[in-house]
Amino acid sequence: MDSYKIILKTSVLISSFFVLLLSSCGTSKSLAHKPITEGYNDQLPIIKKISDTQYTSGHNFFLKNKQNLWELYVEGDPLERGLLMGSLTDSLLKKQESIFFSKIEEIVPSKFKLKLLRSFLKWYNRKLYLNVPEEYKTEIYGVSKFTSHDFDYIAPQYLRSLYLHGAHDIGHALQDLALVGCSSFAAWDDKTEDGNLIIGRNFDFYAGDEFAKDKVVAFVKPDEGYPFMMVTWAGMVGVCSGMNNEGLTVTINAGKSKIPLIAKTPISILTREILQYAKNIDEAIVIAKKRKVFVSESIMIGSAHDNKAILIEVAPNGFGVYDVPNTNQLICSNHFQSESFEEDKRNQLQKINSHSKYRFDRMEELIKYNEKINPQIAANILRNKDGLNDLPLGYGNEKALNQLLAHHGVIFKPNEKKVWVSANPYQLGEFVCYDLNTIFNDEKLENRVSSLETEQMNIARDVFLDTEAYKNYEKFRIEDRKMDAFLENNQDFSVEFVANYQSLNPDYWVVHYKVGLHFYRKKQYKEAKVHFEEALKKEITTLPSRKEIEKYLLKINKKIQ
Repeated sequence: MDSYKIILKTSVLISSFFVLLLSSCGTSKSLAHKPITEGYNDQLPIIKKISDTQYTSGHNFFLKNKQNLWELYVEGDPLERGLLMGSLTDSLLKKQESIFFSKIEEIVPSKFKLKLLRSFLKWYNRKLYLNVPEEYKTEIYGVSKFTSHDFDYIAPQYLRSLYLHGAHDIGHALQDLALVGCSSFAAWDDKTEDGNLIIGRNFDFYAGDEFAKDKVVAFVKPDEGYPFMMVTWAGMVGVCSGMNNEGLTVTINAGKSKIPLIAKTPISILTREILQYAKNIDEAIVIAKKRKVFVSESIMIGSAHDNKAILIEVAPNGFGVYDVPNTNQLICSNHFQSESFEEDKRNQLQKINSHSKYRFDRMEELIKYNEKINPQIAANILRNKDGLNDLPLGYGNEKALNQLLAHHGVIFKPNEKKVWVSANPYQLGEFVCYDLNTIFNDEKLENRVSSLETEQMNIARDVFLDTEAYKNYEKFRIEDRKMDAFLENNQDFSVEFVANYQSLNPDYWVVHYKVGLHFYRKKQYKEAKVHFEEALKKEITTLPSRKEIEKYLLKINKKIQ
């Protein structure tokens, strides 16, 4: 099941309980909250439309390059930046919002349940506004002026935009961290070709194919703090992956924590603050310690000033820094590594039950294979689809570094202020290079209509895109949705469908498990046994999934004796 479906269905169930408590929980202050706008430039930008993919407003602009990445450049005070972000991205902002909230209506068609969901959001986010710095609330307010009124029934424009900045954290919490696994690594000193720090990361966030089509590479020159870039989407001011012009980088990887009962500082807002106001590792740690978060996250900080990377590990009830001396590499998946969380039971279970440790070990293996890391090798690692010892995992397996669903892959060379961002699909398209030294010192930004990329340094698209295996994977994704529909509706399917479905992705355990599950539900136990046993021969994503299949086989063996 897609992650957003799990989030929303869980939200509705929980909210049916919490709605009874709303009268005593004091949501009125949060609903009435208004951000600070006095003293800022509140003039609505005048946007010059050059084409459907090119918009400018003075030095500020929004355009789509030939790799189909959107490039956004804005500068100014918090309100000015927000208004520019919203007005320049206007049509894309409304499109992304429509895609997201249409999914909500599709998954929660009941008006009564939608009402419960709205009540839950209001209750859960009642303290959110107290935990977001004023600067970013003002910026979000500016962006929200250009959101659609079609979804005001969920929440007013500003509050809705504020809530969405905690959506990652809320989804993270409500699923009890049934995580999609992000992977990141860093290398420096004698582990890289020139001795300088290099960082690679996959952001494995998926909110549907339509949502993923429109990645935004944003360049922000604030009136206070350091200019920075981030890989994002329209309407998002928080940071998931980014670098400032001091050569400080941030990336986030979700961890395991208990389900919180109140929203605090969203992780992406914390990382935005670090990116805008820290120039080195020590300053990043000071900022991270100031904020209270409501989910667990590993924040990889890379620093040109320090020529190394560390992990800041934050949780609702804990804080740790993982900084190992006398090393030349750092690896991060979805479990904590610092001493602060060594005895944490949730973290221990995460390593045992999830695919986090497997991906960690695979990154370690691939880095060891390559004596010296450079941007091309970093891209190869991020694109790798196999398991330990090059075992075929089947395409889309969450044990792979490249799960073929990433919102983006990104590579940083902080000392040179260069970043490479993957174009669609996934991280398989061309990695487009940007040089922050050039971009933030360019005096020729007025009415810009050409890409900011440093084209001669781009990394070529993955040759996998030209293979039959890739074509089959895309066909498999379509057939897999059909398979889910058959299971959900308890419908039969043909022998031909099964043969084709499994042939498109034969090494992936899921294609055998789902067919086995269908036959089990139909009480066709011998057929179910064949497919479950085949699934067990493959590399199954998590220990709980393997145990589930083994339980089915135990039941089947008792029934057919």
